[in-house]
Amino acid sequence: MGNGTYATNTDGQSSLPRRSIWRSVGSIVAGFVVVVVLSLAIDQLMHSLGVYPPWGEPMNEIGDNLLALSYRCVIGVLGSYITARLAPHSPMLHVWIGAMIGFVLSIGGIVAATSMNLGPMWYPVSLTVTTLPCAWLGGRLYCRKQ
Repeated sequence: MGNGTYATNTDGQSSLPRRSIWRSVGSIVAGFVVVVVLSLAIDQLMHSLGVYPPWGEPMNEIGDNLLALSYRCVIGVLGSYITARLAPHSPMLHVWIGAMIGFVLSIGGIVAATSMNLGPMWYPVSLTVTTLPCAWLGGRLYCRKQ
């Protein structure tokens, strides 16, 4: 190891500061936390207000699914913006790492939806298809301000 701040590679050269690695991980985790917390909070609000059917019942109405897709896209853009904002360097790299993790998780959502009756299949497919463009937009909005 180096001086406590920097890790060393195999030939003794110092590499990225350990602090930077943890800030990188934290920026990606923060983006995910924002997406999950806001999505679940708005879902709960919609169920509580009777806009959506009760939890556990399939959501088959096209309008309900389009509404959920629309606010999840906005939240996805916000999550990627936050990831870029908190990244210690290379904000778009952090955004793309988070986007790829989200994309894989969304594919998992498609797989899960095939065995459950949660609503129309186009909804989880749409979430997956919009993951990367929403992430790109959130990252670009941050980078454009810089």
